[in-house]
Amino acid sequence: MITLKEYLEAVDYRITEGSAYNWDCYGSETHALSAWNGIHGIGGWSTDIVFDTKDQTIYEIEVCDYTNDRAYRLINPQYVKAHQHEADDRGINFNEAWDSVNYIDLETYEDWIEKAKAIISGNEYDTRVQVPLTLDDDQLFDLMKLAHDQDITLNELVEDVLRDVITAHETGTRDPIDFPVIGKRKKKKNRGQKQTA
Repeated sequence: MITLKEYLEAVDYRITEGSAYNWDCYGSETHALSAWNGIHGIGGWSTDIVFDTKDQTIYEIEVCDYTNDRAYRLINPQYVKAHQHEADDRGINFNEAWDSVNYIDLETYEDWIEKAKAIISGNEYDTRVQVPLTLDDDQLFDLMKLAHDQDITLNELVEDVLRDVITAHETGTRDPIDFPVIGKRKKKKNRGQKQTA
């Protein structure tokens, strides 16, 4: 998870407010810090971090892009269920950031930092969610060979596999755990070859 120092660096130490965090899901020693540029429309952004004042555990971070109506959130995986239960007990929609804008939950703090820095700077950014993937050397080699055979990049292959797994899971057509490597894509024509007229 991100550290308090990394959060502060990402927001360029621009803290605009802070207070005790008044929910119980993270314990009694929690505090929230916010950075906001004061704009809720085009050009607006805000960030929040909730952390433990005793041991500095980070419980959640979020960044809101008011220009594009996007809210990205990363909750410490050990506390997601506790947060969901307390939101339910309070009658609050766990997924809603504001006015029918839902949170996009991130998987890695590196993805959050990348998005936060771009949003704060007013730059374009990749809206896709980065997913951590751990492969042993044999699996990586097999995927690299398959990508080569299909004349696509390894990243394209992994994206295709993940999309197919998600679709299969959503439609109930196959258990994603047993999902095989996807079928071949059409090869890109004349990739790396000179064109002749």
